[in-house]
Amino acid sequence: MHGDSRSRPKTEMKFFLIAGEASGDLHAAHLMASLKQRDPQAEFRFLGGDLMAEQAGAQPIIHYRDMAYMGFMDVVKHLGKILGFLGTARRAVDEWQPDALILVDYPSFNLKVAKYAHNMGIPVHYFISPKVWVWKEWRVKDIRRYVDHMYSILPFEPDWYRERDYKATYVGNPTVQEVAQASQDFPAFDGFIAQNSLSDRPIIALVPGSRVREIRDNLPLMLEAAARHPEYQAVIAGAPSINDDLYREVMGDKAVPVLRDQTYPLVHHARVALVTSGTATLETALLGAPQVACYRFNGSKWSYKFYRRLLKGNYVTLPNLITDEPVIPELLMHLCTVDSIDSHLSKLLDDTPERAAMLDGYRRLADRLGTKVCTDEAAKLIVKSVTPTN
Repeated sequence: MHGDSRSRPKTEMKFFLIAGEASGDLHAAHLMASLKQRDPQAEFRFLGGDLMAEQAGAQPIIHYRDMAYMGFMDVVKHLGKILGFLGTARRAVDEWQPDALILVDYPSFNLKVAKYAHNMGIPVHYFISPKVWVWKEWRVKDIRRYVDHMYSILPFEPDWYRERDYKATYVGNPTVQEVAQASQDFPAFDGFIAQNSLSDRPIIALVPGSRVREIRDNLPLMLEAAARHPEYQAVIAGAPSINDDLYREVMGDKAVPVLRDQTYPLVHHARVALVTSGTATLETALLGAPQVACYRFNGSKWSYKFYRRLLKGNYVTLPNLITDEPVIPELLMHLCTVDSIDSHLSKLLDDTPERAAMLDGYRRLADRLGTKVCTDEAAKLIVKSVTPTN
């Protein structure tokens, strides 16, 4: 141990960051860019990915790909490696003595490093709160003990934490800026369909997720529901990591175009989108497309009841969680069928009260999210907290 880092005279600031997955690498890289705007001499060491490496001008101590273990059995199988990674992270923090440890989501790993850094006297900043309000609420005890500053990207989280005697700060949501920036370059509808060899019929966008299981479970139902409306054309948002063979297998004899790297303009130009529950539901709302959230998983009533007991709150999708009202329909597990999807889809295709109500809910959602640039806001607070006032 090298003493309390807060007593060290300031030159340039030193930040140690940990991100354990691709989305964390993206958000952490943007945060690093914002920190560099405030201190061009800032130094970084990190566990993360290639985007963080570009900002730091250095390679990660551990790449997030090597830490990508999910599920209980996978973790148990690789426990030795995971403990080795923890040891490496702790030693790196100890040897470098950063002005701040900045953690990005990934709570199972990050909270263990937070404890170690806190006990060394190194301030711990958490950017993007773990979703402890969904499950594993007991982690709040560790957050209270070991995390000095929590930066939330969901506006309801500070109130949730306040009820549990902890202060979190809402800094804005990254999806707001991502959608706003992308929207500046969208072609007009005529240009979009010409560019992608689509017909001039209005579009039903199918956004079945980025994982093989999600696509197998949800895309067949989405295709069947969309096929009931031949006056519209269904178009699939292809995930970067998914091979075309999977889409062809799931589609069977249906010839539906798959567009890659164009999810935002596709959804923007869609009359309605059928979306697998997740961040895509928030993106779809901010893009202004009415939607039906679909999450079939295994379709079991027992599984539905089991997860419903685990989950806290009334809603699952981000638009409904953020507004605390049923802005979009949530069709989960056995409730997600072709008939149930189509019952909502049919009400959204025309200029109906249901469509107007959803778009009105989107406006309340946007107001609640605000326009703060979350990485700039978090960087400002981090720098302020580690800069001496004398």
